[in-house]
Amino acid sequence: MSFVIRPALADDLQHLYEMAKLTGGGFTNLPPDRASLTGKLEGSNAAFSRQGDDIQPETFVLALENTETRDVRGTCQVFTAVGRQYPFYSYRINTLTQYSQELDRTVTAELLSLVNDLGGTSEVGGLFLHPGERAGGLGLLLARSRYLFIAAHRERFGDRILAELRGIIDERGGSPFWDAIGGKFFGMSFQEADEFNAINGNQFIADLMPKHPVYIAMLGEEAKKVIGLPHPSGRAAMRMLENEGFSYQGYVDIFDGGPTMLAETDKVRSIADAHRGTVSDAALGKGEKALIAAGRLKDFRCCYGAREIDSEAVRIDAQAAELLRIGEGETVWSIAR
Repeated sequence: MSFVIRPALADDLQHLYEMAKLTGGGFTNLPPDRASLTGKLEGSNAAFSRQGDDIQPETFVLALENTETRDVRGTCQVFTAVGRQYPFYSYRINTLTQYSQELDRTVTAELLSLVNDLGGTSEVGGLFLHPGERAGGLGLLLARSRYLFIAAHRERFGDRILAELRGIIDERGGSPFWDAIGGKFFGMSFQEADEFNAINGNQFIADLMPKHPVYIAMLGEEAKKVIGLPHPSGRAAMRMLENEGFSYQGYVDIFDGGPTMLAETDKVRSIADAHRGTVSDAALGKGEKALIAAGRLKDFRCCYGAREIDSEAVRIDAQAAELLRIGEGETVWSIAR
């Protein structure tokens, strides 16, 4: 079977909706709501259609297509500048040290402070691969295709990039972190708050969330032990992000306490190592296994293939050329698999 990454289309709505129902909650960027997904696809189409090079708050939605069946089996998203249109809230873990001369004692406490520090940062997110396709490196293709897209459209993205990982969700679909903090102020369950945020935005957070720092020591044990930890299903994603140069810098999600990973855009491995070259041969036999991408904006496509690099020229295999719909003389971006 052959798979290709391409821009998501309006006709992909049903496939995206079916995948959204499989996420199990806590997946804000892929809500099981047709109206929200339709709006996201419309916004993505507008982003792919815009020709300017300036940074605007946009979302690009990509789809993983099985080219034999035409089914969409995965998706991922790239955000150009979060927090420009609506505030982007995080909790930042800070340390407060105090000393009592009378007791001759120093006390150190960790606090959660509600911040907008990451406004304007680009983001990679919304990655979901259908459970029936979790083999053959398709998750890696989805994840790294986003970096080739950024490399090919670098002027549309910021100098920093983040990735939010889903936090710990219990068997009930609830969040110990939310129950300890947000649930006390909003009168709604984690699932209700997460769904409301996905559909309506997070202004309600600014309206009702306590503005003063929260002392972590005052939280229950169940909440304390999940702060900054990814959901078990996200551990592999965290390792992939670390391999790309992302690191956890003390920011956590305000809903489930999951870690936010950060990196300098130009230092992300798959961006820094991306090779831009002109196709000199589109019928390569054997070569280095690679991710290969071609086309700008609406014409962007990415797949696995074989390559040989000779300075600014690159040879690729015929199947990759067919999937990318390109031939000799055209420009491709590629990174070793």
